[in-house]
Amino acid sequence: CSDDSQAKRVRVLELSRRLKHRGPDWSGIFQYGDFYLAHQRLAIIDPASGDQPLFNEDKKIVVTVNGEIYNHEKLRKLMPNHKFRTGSDCDVIAHLYEEYGENFVDMLDGVFSFVLLDTRDNSFLAARDAIGITPLYIGWGLDGSVWISS
Repeated sequence: CSDDSQAKRVRVLELSRRLKHRGPDWSGIFQYGDFYLAHQRLAIIDPASGDQPLFNEDKKIVVTVNGEIYNHEKLRKLMPNHKFRTGSDCDVIAHLYEEYGENFVDMLDGVFSFVLLDTRDNSFLAARDAIGITPLYIGWGLDGSVWISS
């Protein structure tokens, strides 16, 4: 977003709540400077600890996901040196990015849309499955901000 004011945070939360009917089990928000990641969760896999946003070990990579990663167990085995905080299928995304860079998206089998924030260089990556099963909407504010939703 164009600023990191309390008013902007309130607006992000307001917009996120519009999706609560799609994910009534958990609401989460992460703010880093003028970046915001908000999530409304429908808990299917690991309902006890899979709350989002999700992070890598040092919390420098943050991700919020809509969907399901079918091959998450296989992908976890490719990263034995990583410590996963949850049993969520989506927990692999931040770690895969850290290990393989943005090309990791081709490794994912599933239906998904996500936004990943790399706080090390203030970059972000938005992606969805190749078929586009889950929606991914993008818009730009008059102030130059980027808004993404799924």
